Amino acid sequence: MNTSSPYQTLENLFRETALIGEAMSVLHWDMAVMMPNGGFEARGEQLAALKVIEHSKAVDPKIGDLLDQAEETALSDLNEWQKANLTEMRRGYVHATALDADLVEAHSKACSNCESIWREAKKESDFNTVLPALQEVLDLSIQVGEAKAEKLGLSLYNALLDQYEPDGRAEEIAPIFEDYAVFLPEFLPQVIEKQSQHGQKTLAKGPFSVDIQRQITKKFAETVGFDFDAGRLDESAHPFSTGHRGDQRITVRYEKDTFGPGLMAVLHECGHAMYEKGLPKEWSLQPVGESRGMAIHESQSLIVEMQACRSREFYQWAAPVLQEAFGQTEGFGIDELHRDAIWVEPGFIRVDADEVTYPAHVILRFQLEQALLNGDMKLTDLPSAWNEGMEKLLGITPPNHALGCMQDIHWFDGAWGYFPTYTLGAMSAAQLFLAANEEKPEIKTEISKGNFAPLMSWLGENIHQKASRYSSQELMKQATGRALDPTAFKNHLTTRYLG
Repeated sequence: MNTSSPYQTLENLFRETALIGEAMSVLHWDMAVMMPNGGFEARGEQLAALKVIEHSKAVDPKIGDLLDQAEETALSDLNEWQKANLTEMRRGYVHATALDADLVEAHSKACSNCESIWREAKKESDFNTVLPALQEVLDLSIQVGEAKAEKLGLSLYNALLDQYEPDGRAEEIAPIFEDYAVFLPEFLPQVIEKQSQHGQKTLAKGPFSVDIQRQITKKFAETVGFDFDAGRLDESAHPFSTGHRGDQRITVRYEKDTFGPGLMAVLHECGHAMYEKGLPKEWSLQPVGESRGMAIHESQSLIVEMQACRSREFYQWAAPVLQEAFGQTEGFGIDELHRDAIWVEPGFIRVDADEVTYPAHVILRFQLEQALLNGDMKLTDLPSAWNEGMEKLLGITPPNHALGCMQDIHWFDGAWGYFPTYTLGAMSAAQLFLAANEEKPEIKTEISKGNFAPLMSWLGENIHQKASRYSSQELMKQATGRALDPTAFKNHLTTRYLG
């Protein structure tokens, strides 16, 4: 190809922008893991400045001209990957040009400020302290949504959702969630009755040394395939995965009285990291080489955590490892650990929820953020609306805001429209895991031996290596033979919990 062609020039420009994004990911990681509290103000300014530079590059008028020129000759000049890259470039350009630099800077600073206030206010369950900062983030997020909605020809909410789930639409998600909201009230009591017939939750007795937990989580991460020569495992208030080429970073939060949440969090984040690691190297720093939306991303973490590592097969391997590490066998039998891993019980915290009740947490957030963004509800009413929603969906009421509307970082950090991708990811994971096992029946047997290679190779071939060449729905069709079908998720739950 002509190295000075419009398309090649675009590749060079998008590469520069992607490099800035990689630098920001490290600064965000440092802010959550290493940075002292006194650094929040300066870090907010640093990130805002880089965001403005990134945005100025992304909206350079010559990109629009180059896109027009490249699209005119795409059919004759470009291969299929390049055509897909051009499509993703156009998508990114439309999103970027919808916003002016002042709004980008204001939104970035407001999010950094609100996040820092939230971290302290959450400790005291003090919603009123963070309310003004959250109101500013909400107001600016609405401005971002309105600007993008006009440019994309979408509703405000769909414009924000499109940032995280390309082509995702609330009107298509709502029926899926409504169907589950109808399914859950009848299914949940059956599950709780069935599990009561097999004894109570075991919960091996702690306390559990944090140092030993660190050793165990490292071993489990390596077992899944996490490469510590090209990654790190650290600690943060909220587990997450980030990083870039050759530098994947995951975090965990340990608790002395229980090891399960920390262990599962690491396995979950490994799923994210393995996806990023598996993206095609030849397309790194290009839009087509990025992960395909957050629903697919979440499916990759949940295939590892929920589908594979909460299976009985997994504990055939894990039980002896845990027994040896903690030096005890009581509560560490295969059946006991498996029972604990799939124990179903309505709770207040989304990240600790079982896979049966988890969608209810997402459905609540999906409903509330639409109401807030559309002006149907005031932010001051969020705590009471949250509590009412939890009571309606799960029959429980949070005793304080830290266990209620303040528990997640997402809204306080400006990620409005993100939450639906979690449950879409869970449903995708069930469908993908079923297809993987149909094609490779040895997957579960190998997991019982601590060998994740068959599963990860299938995911690599069917999801990771395809990056953003196809839409989420097309990826699902190619991998499973059909678009996302929530029936697979309900069948999985019925088999695991009532079978």
